[in-house]
Amino acid sequence: MGKGARKRGPKKDKAPKVREVFVGQPFEGLAAEPELIALREFVPSATAPLSLVDAGERKITLATVLPMAAAAFVRTDGEVFVGLQVQTRSSDVSRDLGRAIRWALTAEPGDVLPVPDTTSPPADGERLQDLLVADAELDVTLHPNFDWWLPGDTDPSGEVKVSLERANEAIMPTERLGTGSYWVLAGEKAHLRWVRPEPEGRLMQALARLSAAGELSLGEGSRYAGSFRAHGLLVPVWDLDPEAHAREWAEPAEQLGARLEEALKSVDAEPLTAAERRARDGLVGRQLTLR
Repeated sequence: MGKGARKRGPKKDKAPKVREVFVGQPFEGLAAEPELIALREFVPSATAPLSLVDAGERKITLATVLPMAAAAFVRTDGEVFVGLQVQTRSSDVSRDLGRAIRWALTAEPGDVLPVPDTTSPPADGERLQDLLVADAELDVTLHPNFDWWLPGDTDPSGEVKVSLERANEAIMPTERLGTGSYWVLAGEKAHLRWVRPEPEGRLMQALARLSAAGELSLGEGSRYAGSFRAHGLLVPVWDLDPEAHAREWAEPAEQLGARLEEALKSVDAEPLTAAERRARDGLVGRQLTLR
């Protein structure tokens, strides 16, 4: 060995790199897909019991936001919650939630999972599609505040109290009008945000057909504002008269839904006319950013 040469030990094997594949439609295949997206993206305070394939006797409740934006926690009374709106995420939101659920199945009262596991290599059987009953809908309960974070008449303290107060102050009044369909009062404006399960191209054709026919609004005091994408689905948005109560829009929204269903059937049978194509081009350009 030459002068100054360094003696090298045995070569160590490097840990295999995990290839992160982004999943653009993480809830695909679940009947609750539109509701899951709504609860994750814009519904402030809501809960829904989960229908798990194999949970034994343990009941787990899905929630929009948990204290400190935790991924999951068990209340001191034993109620188990998994959060949708968290601080970190991996390339597959379905896997993040599935891992949080699996953690919650064995957690004890008072346990908290601050963030989802986003670093472990992917494994079989840990996505929502593996854990939930695929055709089960979500039975959503909206709450006017986040007091359900605590059991009974418990008085909050410390960081939980601060987090609870801030969360309650930030809530925008919200009402559910149907599956994936929510009225939201955002400051001085009111909106209908509607997560639709159809493929984007087909949905845009149906919306264009209604637009060309002058049937895309919910009636007086409303107008189609545009749409945004969330987890692989399109979310059309309508501006509504903020002076009208949410219940006043329930029937118009139902009627719009019926018109949209008919339009979806018709675009499968008949191509768009020139006027409808122009309307589609106009709608495509009206992309919104959710704030």
